[in-house]
Amino acid sequence: MGELREGARIGAWSVAGVIGLAVLYVIGVFAFGGAAWITAPFRGEADERNNTVGSGEFRQTTYEEFFDLCEAVQNAEGTIQVLQDERKAASETRRTQIDQSVTALRATRIESVNDYNSKAAQEHRAPFRDKDLPYRLDAGAERTTCTN
Repeated sequence: MGELREGARIGAWSVAGVIGLAVLYVIGVFAFGGAAWITAPFRGEADERNNTVGSGEFRQTTYEEFFDLCEAVQNAEGTIQVLQDERKAASETRRTQIDQSVTALRATRIESVNDYNSKAAQEHRAPFRDKDLPYRLDAGAERTTCTN
């Protein structure tokens, strides 16, 4: 029976030693920056949110950006209309130039519409779009209205 007790005592000390080493390891991890590594994903998300949504500068810039993009679409439409009016009385050479300009402006307009729509769909930007601005712009529309 004495040998049985001796074996149990050695087993208990072995388990206690393993648990002790595990506790020392956990203490070492937290003491030497392991906790920062473990919580990095959470802190990174919080930092990103503070740098974007929580930033007053970001909110103001995003708010103004939607107006700027909508205005860019309207400016392209206005320029296209002026060029088409000019085309009616233009020479053949000038018509060719106007046609090229109109084509470029249509591409620019579609680019601005797509940029507006993609930013309006972004979860962290959408809350800062003014309530009077449309949710989406239509690339096929003749005229864009920047208010609802």
